[in-house]
Formats: sequence, structure tokens, C-alpha cells
Amino acid sequence: MLLSQFFSDLQKIRLLGLLRRGLKISLLMGLVLFLVFSWAHGAAWAADRVSRLPAGNAITDGKALLRYALPIDNGLIRDVQISLEDISNQLRGKRWTAVTKDVAKVAGILRDHQTDLVNSVAPAQQPQAQALISELQAGIGTLQTAIEAKDKPAIAVERSKLLDRVGALEELMVQKFPFPVPAAYSNLPQLKGRATIAIETSKGPLTVVVDGYSAPVTAGNFVDLVNRGFYNGLKFIRAEESYVLQFGDPDGPEQGFVDPKTGQYRAIPLEVLVRGDSEPTYGITLEDAGRYRDQPVLPFSSYGALALARPGDDPNGGSSQVFFFLFEPELTPAGLNLLDGRYAVFGYLTEGRDVLEKLKEGDKIESAKVIQGLENLA
Repeated sequence: MLLSQFFSDLQKIRLLGLLRRGLKISLLMGLVLFLVFSWAHGAAWAADRVSRLPAGNAITDGKALLRYALPIDNGLIRDVQISLEDISNQLRGKRWTAVTKDVAKVAGILRDHQTDLVNSVAPAQQPQAQALISELQAGIGTLQTAIEAKDKPAIAVERSKLLDRVGALEELMVQKFPFPVPAAYSNLPQLKGRATIAIETSKGPLTVVVDGYSAPVTAGNFVDLVNRGFYNGLKFIRAEESYVLQFGDPDGPEQGFVDPKTGQYRAIPLEVLVRGDSEPTYGITLEDAGRYRDQPVLPFSSYGALALARPGDDPNGGSSQVFFFLFEPELTPAGLNLLDGRYAVFGYLTEGRDVLEKLKEGDKIESAKVIQGLENLA
């Protein structure tokens, strides 16, 4: 059965949760050693993608992971992003002076380096970049007012708006697609950029962003199937609370997509871009490649990470079935789980967490539609 090994892997992850019920120390220590070594190695990122990645705990926000995954090397905009991201950490500790400094730093960069930021974008897109910078400058004023009032809800709202604009500006800074997709996969759809998908379910709407910069073949396959209407009307076929919610199994005997033009099952290779690599690894798990400590650019560290399902014994057997990872920190520590490198994350939930939390096996996808980025599908 498709994903039988996957759920065997999930049982391994349950070890952390079972500790409270008397897990033997020997098993726990083996897992801890694995996690420690994985964490220790995870700091080595490529300069073009993560030269400004902040130190500290693993990132658990899908939007932030998408921002950091962009293939850009611009210290100024990364400093703006990191300072805004840092505000939430400072607020938890009620460090208001640090919050004020973060915002002042952002305001200074936007004021003193506006021309540099605009010139980092292709000429045709510079008017759009200038408009985003103007919106950021106006938003900083609103954020400062909320900070002076120590209004945490308002700060959270304004910070989120600013980071969305920062992400949009960062995307404009991507000058070209960062690597060639191997010729062996030229027959498969490829996403040369990003796309936003609106999924209407029987419990409400979800929005996901899929990342072709890090997983062009996996993301391209999903966007192509969405555009075909493949997922419309399909049910969620498996739900594991605090683990996964899976969908994409078509009616009939097939467990994936069969191309009507060829009559062949469309098989998608395992595709994982590792921090520090210039292009993804294809066709083999990081574990089988001997890269136990390496960390993916798109990790299973955010609630709603979207990944390609596959048969447990075939890394290249995935097709249409995908799953949301229902991240729970206590059971699967961010950056320290057993799924990274075994399955390919290709996007993240960006809106609709409350809906995703309600969805169960048997619930239905009413429709799925590409609302942005379809032009990036090759």
C-alpha cells in the first residue's frame, strides 16, 4: 500500500511522545544522538540562500521558510527581514527596547539604502519595487505607533503585513532560475518560480505556496495537476492527528496520476535541495546517500508543510498523492525529525491553519485552483 513505510516512519517519530509513557532509555538515547548530530551539522547553509539566516531555534513559520529559501544574496533586504522576524521573539520576552531597535534598524535601511534596494531588481520591475518600499516605509510608521502603545495584537498584524511586502520585494530580486533541471526529467512539468494555490475544502479554505526554486519538478507536478482539476472532488484518504493529512488518490485502481496522452503513470523522483548545495539531489533519500546530518532548504518544521507521498520502498514512485505535515513540536522537534530528506517538501500552508486543524479522513476537496504563478509552469 502506498506510504506504508511512511507511516512506519511516523511510528518512529512517536517515540518522543511515548517517552511520557515509559519509553526505554536505550531507545531514547539512540534517537537523541541522531538528533544532536543532525542539529550540529545544520548550520552550514549556502551563501546565496542563507547567508543572513539567524542563529537559534529552527524556523517554524511557513512564510518565513519560504522567504529564506529564495535564491537571493542581498544583505540589506535580509537584514530588514531578520529584524522584522525577530520582533516576535522579543515580544515573547517583553523586551520592548529590543523591539524598538529592530524597527529603527529597518527604518534606517529603508531610508538610507532605498536606491540600492531598487537597483537590486531588474529595470522592468523597479517601479513595483519602489512601490513596495514606499508601502514598507508607511507600514513602519504604523508599527512604531503600535509599539509605543505596547499593543501586541496590532504589532503582530502590522509585522505580518510588512513581512509579506518584504517577501514580495525579495521575490523581485530573483534574477534567474538558480539551476538547470536534469534532462532526465525534461518530460515532467516544472515550476520555474512559485505558485499560490487556493484549496476549497468541505471544512473551509486553505492557501498554500509551492516553491519551484527549491523543488521545481515536485512543485511543477502538483501545479500541473491542480491546473488540470485533478484534485477537485477528491477526499482526504488518511488522517493521523498531529502527524499527517493525505490526499490525491484518484478513483479507481490507480494510486497516482495516469497521463491521458500516454496512458502511463506519472512517476516523480524524490527531489531534495540541501542547505549548501547549488541544486537538488534526485532519486535517493539523504539517508541512503550517506548524508544523515544534512538539512533541506524546505524542512518539515512548519505546521502545514506540504510534501509528496510515495511508496515506502521507492523514492521515485510518488505521483499525485501528497500530504500536509501536522507539526507538533513536542513530538517532532523543528529541524530534528526523521522525515527530512526522506520525503520532498515542496510548499507550505500560508492561510487556513484553523481549517487544516479540523479536516479529517473522508472530508473533501471541493476545488483547487492556481491563483498566482501559473505562468511559472513550464
